[in-house]
Amino acid sequence: MTGLGLVIVVFVSTAIGPAGLSLSTVAGILYSHVPFIDYHSNASAINQAIVWDIRLPRVILGGIVGAMLAAGGASYQGVFRNALADPYLLGIAAGAGLGATIVIVASSGSTTWLPAAAFIGGAAAVTLTYLVGAKFGGRSSGTSVVLAGVAVAALFTAVQTSLLQQHAPDLQSVYSWILGSLAAATWSNVWLILPYAIVSAVVLLMHRRLLDVLRLGEEEAASLGVNTRRVRLVVVAAATLGTAAAVSVSGLIGFVGIIVPHMVRLTTNASYRVVMPVSIVGGAAFLILADLAAHTIESPAEVPLGVVTALVGAPFFIFVLRSRRAQRGVL
Repeated sequence: MTGLGLVIVVFVSTAIGPAGLSLSTVAGILYSHVPFIDYHSNASAINQAIVWDIRLPRVILGGIVGAMLAAGGASYQGVFRNALADPYLLGIAAGAGLGATIVIVASSGSTTWLPAAAFIGGAAAVTLTYLVGAKFGGRSSGTSVVLAGVAVAALFTAVQTSLLQQHAPDLQSVYSWILGSLAAATWSNVWLILPYAIVSAVVLLMHRRLLDVLRLGEEEAASLGVNTRRVRLVVVAAATLGTAAAVSVSGLIGFVGIIVPHMVRLTTNASYRVVMPVSIVGGAAFLILADLAAHTIESPAEVPLGVVTALVGAPFFIFVLRSRRAQRGVL
């Protein structure tokens, strides 16, 4: 059912837009591109270009980005046993933001190398976080890695702020990227991050049973023969790979990694055998719908995608905090 829901979301999002194409026209155009089927749509060349070259790449890219952010959130929450962890916990946002800022200010607003710089910045921040956390707290300490992430994020953000103060004309370009958008999505973007997304998703799905074991605690997992250090390193690396690839083409989109995994737990169960695959599909559907809202609420203008997810995510975050306090008998 979850997969069917995603297919429906993809179709509906592809069909809605300012061009006012009918559902049958959109369906015909999509059907004509199905491999091994000899069908030719009667739609005009312009309408076919609108659906296939403009709308569909944006929808597919949104699905991939959402899937990676949700999978990253579920992974970090399992590895660090922290229900409020999200993909930006280890400094990915700060690192990607610094990488993007360096490229923009160094090339006077050009975005040619922005995805690569954001990817490298995000990956570098997480690598530094993990090394610092392992050095001073031991690889088995999830708390030390989280605290190291806070420190690394603060450092990278400080450097980014300093650069922005020295290059005020580039502020708009930097903040436009930071707020997140899929407006410039192309098939090239899809093919660029797809290999990273596939590798990340496969590795995380292969480790979902081990994440269930980690929920028992370090000592309990070790007593069952699980190499907790290796599992943590592999899961963090895979989640970071997918997340860094996602933000490199979409900008910084928050709260997806918190909203989706918790919604899955609330509606299914807490086992990662269910949480991980459903979060991947649910994350894709969620971000596609969020992007649909972003470019239709104030059409023809667009609301930054990060603003839409924050408007949904902030109240949900408060709800999660309240629920956790109630479970502990604080309220």
